Amino acid sequence: MNTTKIQLNENWRFHLGECEDAWYKGYDDSSWRQVMLPHDWSVEAPFSRTCSSGTGYLPGGTGWYRTRFCLPEEYRGKRIRLCFDGVYKNSQVFCNSYYLGKRPNGYVSFSYDISEQVLFGDEENEISVKVVHNDLSDSRWFTGSGITRKVTISVEEPVHPAEYGCIFRTEEIFGIPCGAENVPKYGNVPKCENAPKSGNAPKSGAEDIAGRESQIRARISEIHQPVNDSNQPVSLQIRTLLLDADEHISAECTGEISLSCGEQGSLTLSGDMESPQLWSPESPYLYRMQVWYRVNGGVPYLTFEEKVGVRSIAFVPDEGFFLNGINRKIRGVCVHHDGGVLGAAMKPEVWQRRLALLKECGCNAIRCSHNPHMPELYELCDAMGFLMMDEAFDEWENPKNKWSTGHNVYPPKHQGYYEDFPMWHEEDLRSMVRRDRNHPSVILWSIGNEIDYPGDPYCHPMFRTMTGNNDANKPAAEMQYDPQKPNMERLAPLAAKLSSIVRQEDDSRPVTVAAAFPELSSQLGFFDTLSVVGYNYKEHLYEADHRRFPDKTFLGSENGHSEEAWQAVTEHPYICGQFLWTGIDYLGEAHGWPVHGSPAGLLTTAGFPKPEFYRRKRMWLNKESEVSSAQIQTAPAAGMQAAVWKERDILTGLSWEERSAKNGYLYQILVHLTDRSGRKTATDDREVRVQVQGDGALAGIDNGDLSDVTPFGSEIRKTYRGDLAVYVRRTGPEEINVFLKLSLDEGKTVTHRLTLEKIEQEAG
Repeated sequence: MNTTKIQLNENWRFHLGECEDAWYKGYDDSSWRQVMLPHDWSVEAPFSRTCSSGTGYLPGGTGWYRTRFCLPEEYRGKRIRLCFDGVYKNSQVFCNSYYLGKRPNGYVSFSYDISEQVLFGDEENEISVKVVHNDLSDSRWFTGSGITRKVTISVEEPVHPAEYGCIFRTEEIFGIPCGAENVPKYGNVPKCENAPKSGNAPKSGAEDIAGRESQIRARISEIHQPVNDSNQPVSLQIRTLLLDADEHISAECTGEISLSCGEQGSLTLSGDMESPQLWSPESPYLYRMQVWYRVNGGVPYLTFEEKVGVRSIAFVPDEGFFLNGINRKIRGVCVHHDGGVLGAAMKPEVWQRRLALLKECGCNAIRCSHNPHMPELYELCDAMGFLMMDEAFDEWENPKNKWSTGHNVYPPKHQGYYEDFPMWHEEDLRSMVRRDRNHPSVILWSIGNEIDYPGDPYCHPMFRTMTGNNDANKPAAEMQYDPQKPNMERLAPLAAKLSSIVRQEDDSRPVTVAAAFPELSSQLGFFDTLSVVGYNYKEHLYEADHRRFPDKTFLGSENGHSEEAWQAVTEHPYICGQFLWTGIDYLGEAHGWPVHGSPAGLLTTAGFPKPEFYRRKRMWLNKESEVSSAQIQTAPAAGMQAAVWKERDILTGLSWEERSAKNGYLYQILVHLTDRSGRKTATDDREVRVQVQGDGALAGIDNGDLSDVTPFGSEIRKTYRGDLAVYVRRTGPEEINVFLKLSLDEGKTVTHRLTLEKIEQEAG
């Protein structure tokens, strides 16, 4: 049979608190609350000053999840795998009372083979998951708590690919190796005739590529890692197809391998593609890769299917970044994983709306700060045309300062991932690279963010005093060199080890790091094993350090919003681009009660553009926006506009009507205050009450005001600058009615009723 994926996101029961017997299959959980995944219990609780400011004044704790499901008898003898996209954090998983294992990291994907524990036919299977997040000062930003990403059951034949064991690569285009870290100099890197000079991004990469594609030949390869879990040796034929948008075969590779019982093999297939359509931000063309197995001459079956892109990347020390032979600048933003009122329980439809707005202002790249994000974000970046910097860690062996009673308020706390780094770093890093290496959007692997933060905790006698932006209220002694603290020289061998792990899994992309204090770390070998070096807010060092490290390519891995920071990119050809801090406001890293998040974004947490959005659009694209903050009226509110965000699902290709009919879909209702003339107004913010009837549930109301500590679970919230985003989750097939009640002066109200249409027949 073909490999089958079963999403396991409905019919979970949740209990907040310890429950020692909940691992037991016969445990009675009928009194527990029913929830749908993804789920984040932190945003269900009120804000509290007793919680950490770093993680947004929201609580953690211990929680248990349980679900039941049946598997048909025909699955007996197959390989069954239980896959988690992410659980924050310290998860322990049980299947039918059997303990499967634990995973401390809250961001990585992981799975368990449950072939020997599951039951078939009418017998129910039970999964129990314990989640422990008691250390609230474990991060500098909001993390969330719970099974915050989807869960899937994978059913495969006994002869199947290893997990993430079908690897696609573009080996070369134009005869030049793709992604090689020791790339040829500028003069040997092919460029189209109308490619701009360095420092100026092309107007349209699609236009530059058009006209050349008929002459392009791409060399592709696939690395296959088949596993024989059957009880006999097998002869395996592997056939790989690349299907274009019209379902025509664009490339085909075949090969054969023999496997003994229990053996995992490796087979590399390669071939040429004539006139491929290249992937780029302007033209994010994707092929559908299918891998078919045929065991001992039997009936072929589909084992793997994923969208991939054909593209070349090159980082050239003197000239910057090249995509498909075209020199271009990276106009990126950093993003955290939360969705404001939704917390860490994000959905792809919310990301799709956010990314479309970022694209509008000229953004072409996303940095996953500072950890792996949900898999759907990478798929969206593939489909919508964003370059990606994938990032693994915010700390390594030693803890960073975690401000818990306000930003910079001394003393800090020291909880976090460093406790698990020594034992888990290799498995977590390999997990990230293996999961994400087929995405054409991913162009860089970052092994760490600001690991070299001055005095936090690493230091060195070369600098007797080290200051950073977290020094307010610190005693002077803590900013002095202390030989009893970790020596920054330790970072070089750690960086070398992590870089080696990445290259073992994928040597087609450069390894980088986001450096906080290169004034010191660059002198201690921190960059030695990196080919691309990211600087956080150190534009003034670009010129001198380019001369010091002529074999390195430089990148602004984290930058402020100033025009000078962008000019540092455009005026230096060897600087690949910048990543703004940040693209979207996020929870945590709060500066003090009642503010519970960071206002650094171009968009609010509710997904509305801020004034900086329009300024950035002018700076990056040299375009005036059709709507600017200056055009918003300042008259008193007299009513409201409310509209449901309706866009085709770019991942599945389903229409909005088809996609929104499925359980779990999040409707996004965008509310704007209006004056008496029906024009939008940004003043005189008013309360809106939301009620949901039918087969839907209110998932949250977000206004983007980071100082509003109204509980996220409330049915009432004020608009902020005239805006409000209402999220409604579909829970069944019937009609959903949403009532929006706006409070005005003198007890007057305005009520809107939105009917979220029932879909009579779902499209598969």
